[in-house]
Amino acid sequence: MLERFFHLEAHGSCLRNEILAGITTFLAAAYIIFVHPDMLAATGMDKGALTTITCLVAGLATLLMALWANSPIMMAPGMGLNAFFTYTLVLQRQIPWQTALGIVFLSGIFFLILTWLGFRERILRAIPVCLQQATAVGIGLFIAFIGLQNLGLIVGNPATLIGLGSISRGAMLGLFGVLLAILLEIRRVRGALLISILFVTLLAIFSGETRLPETLIALPPSPAPIAFKLDIAGAINLSFWSAIFTFMFMDLFDSLGTLLAVCREAGMVREDGRIPGLPRMLTADALATVGGAVLGTSTTTAYLESASGVSDGGRTGLTGVVTGLLFLLAAFFSPIVSTVPSCATAPALIMVGIFMMRGVAQIDFYDFEEGAPAFLTILFMPLAYSISTGLAFGFLSYVLIKVLLGKWRQCSPFLYGAAVLSLISLYN
Repeated sequence: MLERFFHLEAHGSCLRNEILAGITTFLAAAYIIFVHPDMLAATGMDKGALTTITCLVAGLATLLMALWANSPIMMAPGMGLNAFFTYTLVLQRQIPWQTALGIVFLSGIFFLILTWLGFRERILRAIPVCLQQATAVGIGLFIAFIGLQNLGLIVGNPATLIGLGSISRGAMLGLFGVLLAILLEIRRVRGALLISILFVTLLAIFSGETRLPETLIALPPSPAPIAFKLDIAGAINLSFWSAIFTFMFMDLFDSLGTLLAVCREAGMVREDGRIPGLPRMLTADALATVGGAVLGTSTTTAYLESASGVSDGGRTGLTGVVTGLLFLLAAFFSPIVSTVPSCATAPALIMVGIFMMRGVAQIDFYDFEEGAPAFLTILFMPLAYSISTGLAFGFLSYVLIKVLLGKWRQCSPFLYGAAVLSLISLYN
């Protein structure tokens, strides 16, 4: 039955690979269960309800992507998008969180319309190959950078902006996890990232870095304080259109960049550059944002950590089914999830960065027309801490170079449109 529904053999996968990949993706992204509620709670939203809704939205959205699009890509409330929701809209502009949820809902509706019109897919097809490769590499560096931050190895420095942090016990455990994963990959051991996560977690328990939970099962808090509390009428205001556009822009390039990078890593991109099932993936992404806003969370999007499961052999929606079910179960087993420390999941993020660096060899840096925009895309993603910013500089530089060289016909109308949106985004 699984073979008929997910076509495992056609995708070069098997049941074992898919299950291991789904678990790996979940463990690599489980931090969102704790980080996201902490961030949105600053707006005055109920933290317990946020925890339940985070698990619910991540689980249901991932299952939608898995069952409808047969994709291994995980979805959850997006990091960066939740920061814009919390710190810019609610805390800085003093917009009530109910109205902010309405803004997210409207951005999702417009996003859905653009998807149905084929606008998002056409943009993806219009992206030059050099920028496609650069996107994967830049996201890989961005993920690895997050992993190093989670270990405390990269910290803020007032003199140099960033610098090397202290080599703590957790950092040592994390570095050991990276080394173990590398050795297992060299030996071609399946489930290398998952084995690394589990082994480092055991070491963290024995060393006192984390501890076993006192209880294994706990009923999830009620989502009632924030579910279905969005204020759509209040969000229909001319002064909020810039916020709606910003959400659309950030999600557009974050989701497209993530889908492109993960699908390339999974070998889902055909020779003509097309990705089978992409329209359904994009529609699922938009529907997840709309549904997430109704339930009470900021924009839901495709997650970079999906690459960890793909790197571990995940190729079909069965990977997403495992990940989605684990997120739903996590609402009841949150004490167990909390046992896995960041020093155990951070090595998986660093390893994903290593995997995704392979695309850099396919970029011709001797051709500055292609190499310079690719370099800027790669550079700005980790340094600006934003996928959308890296893509914006890539689009702008590529179009400007072609226009100034008199080769403007090589750029499609959608590429010009992306460049204009990029300029507006950077200016704002």
